[in-house]
Amino acid sequence: MKVWLQVEVNHFEPASSQLGWEQVFKPMFGMTTDPAAVEANEAKLSKVLDVYETRLSKSKYLGGDQFTLVDLHHLPNIQVLNGTPTKKLFDSRPKLSAWIADVTARPAWSKVLAMQKQ
Repeated sequence: MKVWLQVEVNHFEPASSQLGWEQVFKPMFGMTTDPAAVEANEAKLSKVLDVYETRLSKSKYLGGDQFTLVDLHHLPNIQVLNGTPTKKLFDSRPKLSAWIADVTARPAWSKVLAMQKQ
């Protein structure tokens, strides 16, 4: 599990956060999205998603066969990116896409999303 937490912190999070900033938060603040930054970070994210696709062909979750903190750490940025064109990177990987459907359908995550709307 520690290895996959490090992968999230050092590879998934930086690229996915930058993509969220460029495609969601900059427009919210009236700023212009930088297409070069989006392209560069999609390339970085694609590399880690390829690793995830391979991992998820061997186990149900990133940390093994049970849902763990590793999976949970990905949810906020996945949620942000699901509303952007970057979602195509998730959709093009069947194992990853199934994992995202699974982890985002958890009742606790649904409660978090409902609380954000209040």
